[in-house]
Amino acid sequence: MASTNPCLFSAVSPAARDLTLLLRSFVFLSRSLFTTWSYQDPEAREDESAEDALLPPTFQISLPALLETLQIFSLGDSNAFRQQQDPYDAFTAFRQNRNANNPFSASALGSSGLCRISYESRGSPLSIQLSESDVTTNCDLTTYEAETTEDIPFDRESLALKTIMRSAHLADAISELASTNPTSLSLTASPTAPYMSLSATGPLGSATVDFNKDQDPLLLETFQCPARFRTTYNFRHIKAVYRAMVSATKVSVRTDEQGVLSLQFLIEVDPTAQAEPGKEGIAFVDFRIVPEVDGELAKDDSETDDE
Repeated sequence: MASTNPCLFSAVSPAARDLTLLLRSFVFLSRSLFTTWSYQDPEAREDESAEDALLPPTFQISLPALLETLQIFSLGDSNAFRQQQDPYDAFTAFRQNRNANNPFSASALGSSGLCRISYESRGSPLSIQLSESDVTTNCDLTTYEAETTEDIPFDRESLALKTIMRSAHLADAISELASTNPTSLSLTASPTAPYMSLSATGPLGSATVDFNKDQDPLLLETFQCPARFRTTYNFRHIKAVYRAMVSATKVSVRTDEQGVLSLQFLIEVDPTAQAEPGKEGIAFVDFRIVPEVDGELAKDDSETDDE
């Protein structure tokens, strides 16, 4: 017989996926990274509106399958990050090797061959042709309808923090904080010293790293923070960003008034492998991280700017 006692808690979400969309990454590849590039607008389908027909094709593929395909000629490489079973174990390997050569050089990737990527039409597989020496491999990756095209909202017009620094400085700070084995990372920013602080507490202790914009050598190339605030993020999400962090030259750290964190990394590609020598070989990787519920942005009204 069913219980007649009232339920202590009940909630309905329109989409369970929204509850798990806490970290999202974007990779922007410039035209100069490719030897050839061609794009043709797809023909509109009968069931499409005129507005939808103008949108570029969007599809979904398996990321592990794509990575294995691109590394098909270097599966025997003994680099630590390719040996790891747990993707977060790579955090330790990259921390130990963050001062190594360009991670996008031919020697680091273990392959100096050519890669051709093509996508014929909606519903077609993503075709990848890899050529090295006299060996050519063709791979077709199954494409799927994109499950969601929604982004984590980020208000660029209402920023609580905006700063640019060398990515190595941020990577060193995260590396030091990781030694406490924390579950959360707290970000505090203020228009006065110490300006920006990262802190973490775990079973092995606690640690805080301060970034002073007046320090010599210069740590923060630009710094904008209208009011003091503090917000907290899951450290597991920060660890997922670390691979891009140690590979990048610079990072733009931004936080909107809702506490959403944007980390945009500028990554330089090996200049010896430039498709167009006269142009810059750079790529941008942007991560957006949602704050923890108890760590949502909170302005400290008790703080004043009196000095």
